[in-house]
Amino acid sequence: MKSAKEHIVVRGCGAVSSLGADSETIAQGYLAGKPAITIIQHQGQPTPVASLPPTAEAALQALISSNSGYRQLDRSVHLAIFAAIQATTQAGWLNQGTAQQEDLAVNIGSSRGATGLFEHHYDAYQLGQLSSSSSPTTTLGNLSSWVGHAVNAGGAQISHSITCSTALMAVANGVAWLRAGMANRFLAGGTEAPLTDFTIAQMKAVGIYSRLQDDLFPCQPYGISGQNTFVLGEGAGVFALEKALSTELRTADVIIEAVGFGFEQITSKTGISAEGQNFQRSMRHAISHLGQDDNQIDAIITHSPGTRAGDNAELAAIEAVLGDKLPSLTTNKHLIGHTLGASGALSLQYALHLLSSQQITTPGYTNLLPTHTSGPMRRILVNAAGFGGNAASIVLSIV
Repeated sequence: MKSAKEHIVVRGCGAVSSLGADSETIAQGYLAGKPAITIIQHQGQPTPVASLPPTAEAALQALISSNSGYRQLDRSVHLAIFAAIQATTQAGWLNQGTAQQEDLAVNIGSSRGATGLFEHHYDAYQLGQLSSSSSPTTTLGNLSSWVGHAVNAGGAQISHSITCSTALMAVANGVAWLRAGMANRFLAGGTEAPLTDFTIAQMKAVGIYSRLQDDLFPCQPYGISGQNTFVLGEGAGVFALEKALSTELRTADVIIEAVGFGFEQITSKTGISAEGQNFQRSMRHAISHLGQDDNQIDAIITHSPGTRAGDNAELAAIEAVLGDKLPSLTTNKHLIGHTLGASGALSLQYALHLLSSQQITTPGYTNLLPTHTSGPMRRILVNAAGFGGNAASIVLSIV
């Protein structure tokens, strides 16, 4: 008798971004298709950023006030804890008392880590007033350990950075650990709080930051302006993952069908070729795990940071891999900006929204993204890529 197949199921999801801090508000934001981007003054220049709206900020501050230990932490850790509590609550994992859950592992990543706190402590250092908390609250491991405390996780706690592919790599780690039996449940995701003076200046120094502050869409992935339109955003996304047999799956469960990785040799400071070789490899790697009899991709959520080189490379890679069988292509960065290490997680959360709503709201600034509505979206591929030539792809499907 053939044994039932094992699957990796998304049991819970938590997300916070410029669209909001709860699933209903975020879903409404996606359906409305209105950018959640505001304009601030940065070094005397009007600069678009995607920061938390007042309601989400109030919810985050309430969390910080709930635990005296949280006040010393970086905003990136606050965002991660907020999203992790949402994910574990949805999964029903926080209803098991206060004892440590030894079978629950955590992997939270970030591209930049404790950016705001680093800058704060460096300013204090220059004044000869460095706090004893500066080191323990700015280590990268600080991310997963505090999330672990918040959700009573007693298993492995991993923090890492692979730039903008960070969150997808965390989810891939979760898949591997669960399949290997090294954990029974796994929290995976990414977080970023990069809206600081120095980090914004760094992005401007790369020469990619949007100057379309007067446009309805300051960030325009696959736009026709001919400009770089990168906009920095903040947020976090965390997923509660566990294994389930085919016989244990429920209607509308979402499973992680495949993960793929790609890498190319660095030829520029951002590490991406015109052909998007890293994307080609990661997508082919992921799709190869689907099998030849049923490997149709219904939609792709692109990485597309709003830069000419990055957007064109990814589109070239998609065309090279899928040829004339292009599925719907969509993105969320025109709404929430680029959240760096959290971007892949927020794209996965967007995929959950699409699988639920079965509706893509097309931005009005471009006609370059094909959107097909002839059939249901059952399987979605999510891309992410980062500095250094790396890329990752994850395939989600709905039962």
